[in-house]
Amino acid sequence: MGRFLPYQPDQAYLVPPSVKDELGEDHLCFFIHQTVEHMDLKSFEQEYGEEGGVLYCPALMLKVWLYAYAVGITSGRRLEQRIREDLGLRYLAGGARPDNWALSAFRRRHARGLNDVFTQVLEMARGMKLGRLGQVAIDSTRIQAAASRNRLETEERLRQERARLRRSIRKWQKLCDEDDPNEGAGTRVYLEKMQEQLQAMPRRLEKLRKSGLKKVSRTDEDARFLRERSGFALGYTAEAAVNEDHLIVGQRVTQNAADNHSLLPMVEEAERQSGGKAEKILADAGFFSLENIEELERRGLDVYLPDSNLARELNTGQRCPRIRLSKTQRRMRQKLRGPTGQAVYRRRKALVEPVWGTLKEQRGMRRFRMRGLRKVSIEFTLAAISFNLTRLLAASQPRPATITTSWLTDRVLTRSLKPRDLLGRSRGPEGPLFHGGSRSVPQQPDLKQRDLNRVREWFPRALGKIFPFGALQIRWIWLDRGR
Repeated sequence: MGRFLPYQPDQAYLVPPSVKDELGEDHLCFFIHQTVEHMDLKSFEQEYGEEGGVLYCPALMLKVWLYAYAVGITSGRRLEQRIREDLGLRYLAGGARPDNWALSAFRRRHARGLNDVFTQVLEMARGMKLGRLGQVAIDSTRIQAAASRNRLETEERLRQERARLRRSIRKWQKLCDEDDPNEGAGTRVYLEKMQEQLQAMPRRLEKLRKSGLKKVSRTDEDARFLRERSGFALGYTAEAAVNEDHLIVGQRVTQNAADNHSLLPMVEEAERQSGGKAEKILADAGFFSLENIEELERRGLDVYLPDSNLARELNTGQRCPRIRLSKTQRRMRQKLRGPTGQAVYRRRKALVEPVWGTLKEQRGMRRFRMRGLRKVSIEFTLAAISFNLTRLLAASQPRPATITTSWLTDRVLTRSLKPRDLLGRSRGPEGPLFHGGSRSVPQQPDLKQRDLNRVREWFPRALGKIFPFGALQIRWIWLDRGR
């Protein structure tokens, strides 16, 4: 037992440990705490009146929700549990333990206040020289609603339900008309309830006809059936505008089944939130329309927006068929087929797609928790704020040192997996010791051993896994620059 460290989980602390010592001063919870403390939260305080009981501080509730969405917690009950267990959440809560009712009520109530917080975070980003509008990539995704696909209202189902209610009412009326008055006493309440449902049926039918939809969800009336790659999903369309610093500079949730009419509103939203004017607009073929291109060019913006045929050509390399095109569309195709246009448009995926990957895959934003367009917009705003805060935290921290140091400035570190002979020489087409050219590497045993030892400090795991494989081992070669 002498070689093991002591292990006593029940040992009490003589002095309470500091949270900063346990988590580190650069932890996300401290960054969120400092950020919220410098914000103007009057819009939250104005939502409450003088009457009523004592409430939790709006700063406390905002901090725990932002931290929760940053670590992938979107459930109020789950957050209530994690506040008791997670050290970062316990610090932000200040020792308080708000329950699910208080947490959920705060999230439902403060739509306007959260929009103000989103704007203040972008202002802070501009102070760090990160929130400027240069290239802005705009994209959308489908997020499922908190509703079942099977609980739907169609005109046929409503008519069948109305016929079923009428049959049930006639059945229960016969039971109530029996000779014994006490035999059907408990059925009168149920009968009155069915009569109320039958009276509400004409209103439900009229509401369905006015909506112009064939199907409406009973659980979430604002949700829509939207097409995605796997089929149709019952949910909402989340739209985001991302700048060159991978910050969300504009966001909203809509019921739009298509993106054609969303491009101009998203550009205006991004410019309004950022307080500046965009230079280049990048969007995929789903946002394409001649009206969008002409309007954005009229505003002086450089647009990169392919049509569906051109997008297929850019992705597959197959030339799209020649058809009669308008001048605007022909000019856009010429721009995107050039090397400069392709290089600019290729940045769209690099800017906006990682945002969706982080929100949906890492933080669980594949399904909303609340119902209704207004409430799901609150959820997506919280997710966007927490994403921007994590980006600002990463930008504020010093980057780790890279392998490009002073002792490697005059050499190029490469590796070769080519077959070698018994002397370790490469058997390439250019002769012995071939690696990217016909020159042989001058032997410098002392310098090579010194540099290899330093590389081992940077890549201990990689070298430990690759070197034992014998013939497949990676041989590190240093080539003098300019030779």
